[in-house]
Amino acid sequence: MISVIIPVYKEKKIGSCLAPLLALEGLSDIIVVDGSELGCTISHVQNPRIQCVTSQKGRARQMNHGASLAAGSILLFLHADTLLPQNAILEINRLLSGTAKAGAFDLAIDNPKKRFRFIEKAANIRSRLTRIPFGDQAIFIKKDVFNEIGGFEDVPIMEDIMLMHQVKKKQVPIEISRLRVTTSPRRWEAEGVVARTLKNMWMQAAYYCGVSPKKLAKFYMLL
Repeated sequence: MISVIIPVYKEKKIGSCLAPLLALEGLSDIIVVDGSELGCTISHVQNPRIQCVTSQKGRARQMNHGASLAAGSILLFLHADTLLPQNAILEINRLLSGTAKAGAFDLAIDNPKKRFRFIEKAANIRSRLTRIPFGDQAIFIKKDVFNEIGGFEDVPIMEDIMLMHQVKKKQVPIEISRLRVTTSPRRWEAEGVVARTLKNMWMQAAYYCGVSPKKLAKFYMLL
């Protein structure tokens, strides 16, 4: 059984993420973790099938808190602006039925413009070559492996990359599904496609050159 963990903070469109999940079979639980002490997002969630909790702000902290409450043997970390593909649950179980302990999906961006097809293709090639998927690709991992690693490091940014590096160190396969999650283009639309893409590339390059996530978070706000 799979536990879905969704970190949120002042998320206006949480309903569009939750509705498709409620129709899926094979889920153990759905946990929404609000980083606002006032529960600004979860106050709008009324379905009793969804477990709503608050935690300290910070995606890594929120996801770790959700994982500690999860009943499933597989953890699926889903961004609130990302939709799973059809048959996602069957696909996760299939991919983790062998030697793989973690994985993610290919990426699609919900905008018809051609420039987004380039971003998608580049992201999917990168994740297949490196076996380091990003959080917006809906990372899934066996709970025992997640706990053995120690969960997400308590950093303000790059927690997804750091987690997958730890999985790779265990020398077990990380599977990337050909099925695609569909994520919102809102960040590219707000900042500009070129600016957002260059920003992402710079952040990744700086991280791999040894800049700490705490410093990167400060730069991220300035860029």
